[in-house]
Formats: sequence, structure tokens, C-alpha cells
Amino acid sequence: MKKFIVALALTAIAGIAGVQAQTYPTRSITLIVPFPPGGSTDTIARIMAERMRTVLGQPIIIENVGGAGGSIAVGRLARAAPDGYTIDIGQWDTHVGSIIYALTYDLQKDFEPIGLMSINPQLMVGKKALPANGLKELIAWMKANPDKITFVNQNAAAQVTGILFQQATGQKVQFIPYRGAGPAMTDLVSGQVDLLVVQAAVALPQLQSGTIKAVANLSPQRSKALPDIPTSDEGGVPGLYMSGWFGFFAPKGTPKDIIAKLNGAMVQALADPAIAKRFAELGLDVASREQQTPEGLVAFQKAEIEKWWPIIKSTGIKVN
Repeated sequence: MKKFIVALALTAIAGIAGVQAQTYPTRSITLIVPFPPGGSTDTIARIMAERMRTVLGQPIIIENVGGAGGSIAVGRLARAAPDGYTIDIGQWDTHVGSIIYALTYDLQKDFEPIGLMSINPQLMVGKKALPANGLKELIAWMKANPDKITFVNQNAAAQVTGILFQQATGQKVQFIPYRGAGPAMTDLVSGQVDLLVVQAAVALPQLQSGTIKAVANLSPQRSKALPDIPTSDEGGVPGLYMSGWFGFFAPKGTPKDIIAKLNGAMVQALADPAIAKRFAELGLDVASREQQTPEGLVAFQKAEIEKWWPIIKSTGIKVN
């Protein structure tokens, strides 16, 4: 009799979950952005939120939660109810590189991947008055003027890149902490800092207007969206790479049917020619259709972790 009652209860719960998934969403969805407004993450989140709203039939509200390289925001997601009404836009900094922080959650076990949206070139850019064009000239200037270059440290990717740059060149930089790429870019344009590593989405408008200068594309190959920017290999610092990407995540335990609805809205948005054009204008390459699936993001994140965690640990970076 007990077994029958338990089975009946489980069937009822499954039925309720099924109905919830069928009717989802019935109210607005919160999209957590782990950095302040004005950066590339915020820009892409708003573009996708507006397009996905038309598919899901409910508003997607942006919630900017800055601090600790995005780890505070991801902690907020980890604690959220797994009902599909709270998701985040994740990237290398928040879902790979944030192990430099004392995390209260497991990056591999506490989230449900929804899908990978884009692969993004990371750029090293400098203030307009930087007395160097390209990596070779920058290193030569640094050798002649030691300990004078300021390097923005706004997230894990920037900090890891700065340390790898120092190790590869034997030159020192002065790290300047910021809460996000938006505020950092403002100060780079005004000339208050010298170097910044950011995703192309936040740097491209300023590069096109001539208010900052490109130093290097931190990728193995030149970007199709940014063909004129030389790679770090071409600049004389081989292997100075940094990953960039965007994907959506939900809390662990979010029903698969709800994940499928969110993924479907994301995929439909990415297939929109207007969105693809906007991504290209921001220097982003849309992820392949296989990578856009939840399973595709799982495999992609796993590969990123296996590649980068040993490198991060070897640098000895740790932020408590």
C-alpha cells in the first residue's frame, strides 16, 4: 500500500511539473547579467532579451549584479528557484575563470546549461595616446620605460591575461581593479588607464570611432569580423590567448521541458538575420547549431575547464 501511495504521489508531482512546463512562462523572466551596464555582456543580454521576449511571450528583465568578477551574480543564480524564471548570461569569466574566487557553488554541478550563443574574440586595446602600435612596439616601450604601464583588472580573464603577458614578456604591469568592462572602457577612453583586455563587443565601437587603439587579437587566428587586427602570435608573443564566449545557464534542477523552451527561444533569436547582423557588427561569431544545444554548451564548458583550470592554477591566482 505504501509503495502505491508513493508511486501515486510521484505521478502527481510529475503531472504538476508537466503542466507547469506546458504553461511556462506565465510571468516575466529575470536575466542576471554578472557585470555593470555598458559592457559587452550587458549589451548582448539586452539584444537577446528583446528578441526572446517575442518568442516566449513574456518580458525578460535585466538584473545587473556586479562584483567579484561576476561570481556574486552566479551565486545569486545558484540560489534561485529552479523554475525557469531566473537565468544568467555566462561566459569564460563567470563559468570557468571564477575559480580564483572562494566560490560557494560548483561550476560544473550547480547549473543547467541552456545553450552557447557565441564565440568572441578577446582584444587587448590601449588608450589613444599609448606610445606604441601593436604588441612588438608595446613591449619595446615597456622595456625602455619599466613599471609604467597600467593594466585594467576587471575580471578573471583580464587578470589571467595580464599574468600570462608578464610571464611571456618578462615585463611588469600595474594592475588597476575595476568592477566591469563598462567603467573600465570609460577610463581608457579618457586616458586614465593604459591597457584593457575585453571582448570585441565592447571595444569595437570605440575602435571604429578612433578613441582607443587595438594592440592585439588574443586568438590563434584573425577574426572574420575583425580581419585587420593582428593576433598575439603575429605581435611576437606566441600563445598569448584568451577565450571569449556567451551562453545561458539556469539553476540546477530546472525541468528539462523548461530548458527546452528557453533554448528554443535562444536558437530562434540567433537564427534571426537581424540578430546575426548585430552580432557581426559587435565582432562576435554565432556559435554552431550543435553548440547552441544544452549538450553542446555542456561539452564546450567542460573543454574550457579542462584547458584553463590547470593554467589558472599554475599562475597561483587566488582571490578570497
